[in-house]
Amino acid sequence: MTPSKPEKLIRLSKSCLSTAEKQAVMGVLDREFLGMGVEVQQFEQALSEFFGRPAVCVTNGTAAVHLALQACGIGQGDEVLVPSLTYVASFQAISATGAKPVACDILRETCNLDWRDAEHRLTQRTKAIMPVHYAGGVGDLDGIYAFANRHGLRVIEDAAHAFGTKHMGKRVGGFGDVACFSFDGIKNITSGEGGCVVTDDALVLSKIRDARLLGVEKDTEKRYMGQRSWEFDVTAQGWRYHMSNIMAAIGLEQLKRFSDMSFTRQRLARRYDELLRGHSRIHTLSMDYDAVVPHIYVVCISAMRDRNILQQQLMAQGIQTGIHYQPNHVLSLYRDPQALPLPVTEAVFPELLTLPLHADLTEQDVDTICMQLKAQLT
Repeated sequence: MTPSKPEKLIRLSKSCLSTAEKQAVMGVLDREFLGMGVEVQQFEQALSEFFGRPAVCVTNGTAAVHLALQACGIGQGDEVLVPSLTYVASFQAISATGAKPVACDILRETCNLDWRDAEHRLTQRTKAIMPVHYAGGVGDLDGIYAFANRHGLRVIEDAAHAFGTKHMGKRVGGFGDVACFSFDGIKNITSGEGGCVVTDDALVLSKIRDARLLGVEKDTEKRYMGQRSWEFDVTAQGWRYHMSNIMAAIGLEQLKRFSDMSFTRQRLARRYDELLRGHSRIHTLSMDYDAVVPHIYVVCISAMRDRNILQQQLMAQGIQTGIHYQPNHVLSLYRDPQALPLPVTEAVFPELLTLPLHADLTEQDVDTICMQLKAQLT
């Protein structure tokens, strides 16, 4: 007999859109100016106000990291310290500059970069460190900046998960060296695709503004006015990484809704913590959800016999789950037989399971997920 399908599917993640976003897109379509123009300028202004310092928008989060590295002078022969437990985008952005991503270990309690481990991997070629704000938390960010200052390293924060998170009362992106965000369909806010770089470094900002438009110098100002540069100069490698007005129109409306959506994410994460706390095999990440706006909710399950079977069992109950992430140091492109071991990453990865989290999830959904997860682990 074929097993019956569950009546409801609780999705792992989803885009959470309202009528306002759809109407904003229709406004762009009606105006028939779909490329980079006034909506992008308005979105950048709104983001700059949100962070309290300048933001430059690009086509996605990976492009943001790539351009930030390039603008900081990272290139061929350089090395960048980065946790192995991150999406491959972090590593690809580094290697796209010609630099080498150097896989580092993590802190077990948060899954964030362990700067003490990174210190053992320093060489004369190390030029930057890239903390990845896993699940929205920042880990020992003060320690990372102190480490970077001691060794003269740039800090490029991969903050794709951490839009809205605060550290010591300040928004991530509102302080520090360079922070990069993602606005893809399932992030804390979305612009369909998209991303941004936030920094006070005027030279980095200038380089990114040109590089996102194929290196065409000062083309940004023309685009904002609905014009193009027909006679121009190019002095550095550029990319087609600019944001479109369609993306920006979505992002502007999402930013208006962010307070409510972030509150929902934090409330649901607290509910998970409450229901899962004390279970003998389920361990939650150490997060302060008064400060952290979580992008994903990850648990570690000890003595995990077969994660695939557990996922299938939960799916049979209508609950999608995920795995964040397969470590990059095991991928063929980034495998380095000479590298130091990563014992924490390799111990933690087999235990990871990501549970549903998005702004359309309900507390009743969370209750159901926790009940079913516990039932499968008895």
